[in-house]
Amino acid sequence: MDVERFQDLVRDALDSLPPQLAAHVDNCVVLIDDEPPPDDPHLLGLYLGTPLTERDSGYTMALPDQVTIFRRPILEICETEADVVEEVRITVVHEIAHHFGIDDDRLHELGYG
Repeated sequence: MDVERFQDLVRDALDSLPPQLAAHVDNCVVLIDDEPPPDDPHLLGLYLGTPLTERDSGYTMALPDQVTIFRRPILEICETEADVVEEVRITVVHEIAHHFGIDDDRLHELGYG
C-alpha cells in the first residue's frame, strides 16, 4: 500500500471519531512515520504528550502532543487492505484514547489493545 492511501486511511479513522469526542482533542497532531523506534520495531502507534486528564493551569505554551502511526509494522501484520483499514482505525483510536488519559489496561478491556 502506498503512502498516500495509508494517509487517507489515517484521515478516515480520525474522521470516524464521534464528533463529541473529536471536539475535545486539544493541542494534538497526528503524524505518520514509516518505521517505529529501533528499540520497539513492532510498535504500531505512539502517543507522546500530556493527557487531557493531567493538564492543569500550568499547561501553557506547550508543544502539541503527538500521535504517530507507524506504517510498515501495520502493513506487515495485515494480509488484506480490509485488515489494514481496521488496524489503522484501532491504532488511531488507541493512541487518541491516550490523549484522553485512558491507559492500556482499560483500552484492552474495551478491545483496542
